[in-house]
Amino acid sequence: MADDNVVYIGNKPVMNYVLAVTTQLNSANEVTIKARGQAISRAVDTAEIVRNRFMPEVKVKSIEIGTETITREDGSTINVSSMEITLAK
Repeated sequence: MADDNVVYIGNKPVMNYVLAVTTQLNSANEVTIKARGQAISRAVDTAEIVRNRFMPEVKVKSIEIGTETITREDGSTINVSSMEITLAK
């Protein structure tokens, strides 16, 4: 899948990401929502709002969870949970 069909979830309001996902789904058959750490709940909210309110024909194709190791500026490392939700028409 091309990298332009990926929406990265950050700290913006959920509706900003809902708009981004619905826009992507209008031009592509598949979109992946990626989030790490505390943004995971916002990613789930985004996927559910898209499915329930805006595009009921969209299904969850896959959900992948994992842990990423991030190196901080001081050289120490931390583990952060990550999630990818793939939505498809």
